[in-house]
Amino acid sequence: MFISEDWKDYECIDASCGMKYERWGDVFLLRPDPQVIWDHGDLEEKYRGKIDAIYHRSNKGGGSWENLKPVPASWMIHYQNLTFHIKQMGFKHTGLFPEQAVNWNWMISKIRNSGREIKVLNLFAYTGGATVACLSAGAHVTHVDSSRGMVDWCKENVENSGYQGDHVRYIVDDVVKFVQREIRRGNKYDAIIMDPPSYGRGANGEVWDIERDLSYLVSICKEVLSENPLFFQINSYTTGLSSTVLANLLELQIASSYEGVVSCGEVGLPITSDSLILPCGIFGRWEKK
Repeated sequence: MFISEDWKDYECIDASCGMKYERWGDVFLLRPDPQVIWDHGDLEEKYRGKIDAIYHRSNKGGGSWENLKPVPASWMIHYQNLTFHIKQMGFKHTGLFPEQAVNWNWMISKIRNSGREIKVLNLFAYTGGATVACLSAGAHVTHVDSSRGMVDWCKENVENSGYQGDHVRYIVDDVVKFVQREIRRGNKYDAIIMDPPSYGRGANGEVWDIERDLSYLVSICKEVLSENPLFFQINSYTTGLSSTVLANLLELQIASSYEGVVSCGEVGLPITSDSLILPCGIFGRWEKK
């Protein structure tokens, strides 16, 4: 497992009985996490008076935030030289997945050590954690997401991190349709990142199903890779999907045409109140060697 342990502004303090207690800058949140099936005590009781907000799940689906103390409408946290806006969103989210920092570190290192200009395509790019990381390494990034709100949020993260707007292109579109158009245009990229949801809808209502559609998306992304690609990274939070599945896709569709190495694994966060690790997601990657 690859562990994101270089944070100063984020901390997973404790986890128990389906919940995790976290520090986001100066804001302390208690949120659900389905991976936490162990019992380490009642976190509401254990941290009484120290929790700013709790996300409560609803039996009817979704849920809502309960603010126990005043919580800013949004606030900023920092990871090294990167800056991110955080806010309470629907379905427990905050706009950032801090465990992905270990992947950001890897991408930054690959780009900086490449010795050349790198064009990155970031698909299902959300609020742009990987986009900002790649920009910080000097890459040119095309950021694609079907939600205009997420793309606008990425713009804020890029601007607040101090990176050049002319090095990033923002696209609100269905990722499959966008890649198909890039093939017709003849555009090429040296690195591809994708974080596909289990299910989703594109900008015009297109339906995405990861089990049905991921293999096809990887196959067409191969057609927009440059002659000398640097890496191809797939991240996933889909329950029940093994990282080996992602490795198999990349082995069959990318490594068969480009010399390099395929690897896969989990990403996680240290739980600072004890020696446990919180598993948070999986990845598969191909990289040039």
